[in-house]
Amino acid sequence: MKLNAAIAALAGLAAAAPSAELDRHRRTPLLAGRADWPNGPLVTSGRWVHDASGKNVTYAGANWPGAADVMIPEGLQYQSIATIVSKVKSIGMNAIRLTFAIQMVDEIYANGGKDVTLEKAFAQALGQANGAKVLAQVLAKNPNFTAATTRLQVYDAVAAELAKQQIYVHLDNHISKGMWCCSTDDGNSWWGDKYFSAANWTRGLAYMADHAKAWPGFVSIGLRNEPREPSSKGQSAAYNWQTWYEYMKQGAAAVHAANPDPLIFLSGLSFDTFLTPVVQGTALSPGSGKFSFGDFAGYANKLVLEIHNYDNSATSCSSLQNNLYRNGFQALTASAVNVFPVMMTEFGFQMDATTWKGVYASCLAAYLPAQKAGWTIWVLAGSYYMRSGRQDYDENWGLLNHDWSAWRSPSYIDGALTAMVKNTLS
Repeated sequence: MKLNAAIAALAGLAAAAPSAELDRHRRTPLLAGRADWPNGPLVTSGRWVHDASGKNVTYAGANWPGAADVMIPEGLQYQSIATIVSKVKSIGMNAIRLTFAIQMVDEIYANGGKDVTLEKAFAQALGQANGAKVLAQVLAKNPNFTAATTRLQVYDAVAAELAKQQIYVHLDNHISKGMWCCSTDDGNSWWGDKYFSAANWTRGLAYMADHAKAWPGFVSIGLRNEPREPSSKGQSAAYNWQTWYEYMKQGAAAVHAANPDPLIFLSGLSFDTFLTPVVQGTALSPGSGKFSFGDFAGYANKLVLEIHNYDNSATSCSSLQNNLYRNGFQALTASAVNVFPVMMTEFGFQMDATTWKGVYASCLAAYLPAQKAGWTIWVLAGSYYMRSGRQDYDENWGLLNHDWSAWRSPSYIDGALTAMVKNTLS
């Protein structure tokens, strides 16, 4: 199937009413092994990610949130999907980290396999009156949708447009319950936490990995965003590396069984800020076991480490770089016991005229391209349908302004980010 034909077919399905909803049991992978973009499936080789031709691939992109209360990608009340993706493409970015909530999949299962409509999703999240108002705005900006379009059909349409503009999709399980992430007391911190059912998590990962087979640009998936110690232990599993490893193996196995093509990203402890014992091959405490690629037999060449960093108060670039090396970027070097590709899937700061010139932002702008380490900045979103109970929340860290129409900090885009993209991908 030709790429443009595949995209057109997917876009048509995405915009259809639920009666034409995709049958996930009939999907087949698109474009596997083809010589044209995205030339997948991608695999790892030591510290590198390779396409099907053996060429190095890395990501230079942004986070597009979709895991909050409405559980669809943000910003569609202000701009069309095509307009938003074109902004990403205009500065040369090649990847989007697209977040989702396990709750979305749970509700599909609870509803006999049928997804929730946009009409219901907005009403549930924003209330009947405000939900109807914002839905009308979404439909005005995205006329291919209707009130009966489902949440997953919105994801399908986003994926189709990203493929049309040749931007990779990296799916990210951001949270279990659809809400703003992340804190230690949000019930989503660790396996067994209030909303974090391990069984529902593996089921949700498998469902989304299978569903995304139909997305031409889908190349990778993150198992869980920012594992962290819950402030109230409750029924949570023990917070330690041994527990982490057991669940990461379960999640990776669930994804691979559902779809053998995507790369699988492993995130570390303490809000995904370090993976040191994995990289250095030391005991995964409190047990004596160690990370082994052999525990991922058949897909060890699919594993990537992801790290987050928000050390905005950094005063020394060398100290920041040393910390990153110790926390996981050592995996890019021969000194690591376990060598992996490493990507920084979250970093960010306030978008204004000066913050990007500070130590933290300018250091990462130089360090990440120099390592040829992929990255996705937090965050593309200029605003949220709902964040922490507040509707139409303004995101001052957003690359885009409140109505998603222009860059929030043109000086950052022109003075640093565009060059960072170019230097990463060159």
